[in-house]
Amino acid sequence: MARTSGPGTREKLIRAAEEIFAAQGVDGAQLRDVVRLAGQSNPSAVQYHFGSRAGLLDAVMAQRQERTERVLAANSADCPDSVRELIGALVAAEATELATDRGRRCLLISAQLSHESGVRTGTPHPTLAGTAYWRLIERVGAALAASPAPLPGPLRLERLDLALTLIGAALSDRARQYLAGATPLTDEDVFLADLVETTTALLGAPHAPAA
Repeated sequence: MARTSGPGTREKLIRAAEEIFAAQGVDGAQLRDVVRLAGQSNPSAVQYHFGSRAGLLDAVMAQRQERTERVLAANSADCPDSVRELIGALVAAEATELATDRGRRCLLISAQLSHESGVRTGTPHPTLAGTAYWRLIERVGAALAASPAPLPGPLRLERLDLALTLIGAALSDRARQYLAGATPLTDEDVFLADLVETTTALLGAPHAPAA
């Protein structure tokens, strides 16, 4: 067994957590299973390196976000300020996680956390604060507000949060199929293009007045 404080232990725990959180769920995951999979003999290894389960989960998501950030930094700066183009940039960046088993597991995890993004309050989760991803979300919100018939502010925030949840759930479902060795109904290019169109349509749907 590796020592709790040995070189590389933190990274081993993050990799193990990706597998356990994806397989058991964020709330159901057993930290002892993470420690065991990481090859650690000290049951307090997670607390030693991350302070808590939440700290370990934040570390997993921070690494996942770093990968997405690299894609967004290269591709989103010159993206036009239309809702469709912005959503397309966001989906394309997120979809790069589908290329590896590690990324697929992280998509399964992040889909469970979409409610924690901070979109509804306007205050990003710490792992999103100051990121290109959050700036892209803000640009989508600004584009929606500038539309000819903008939704009321609270409804606009709810709609945007729902759209991000839809993207996360769709990518998570695709990732689950890949991990299981299943053949999806559509090619990935078709799936992603349809996800962009479906999300754009959701965001642009007219406001139904209360009965």
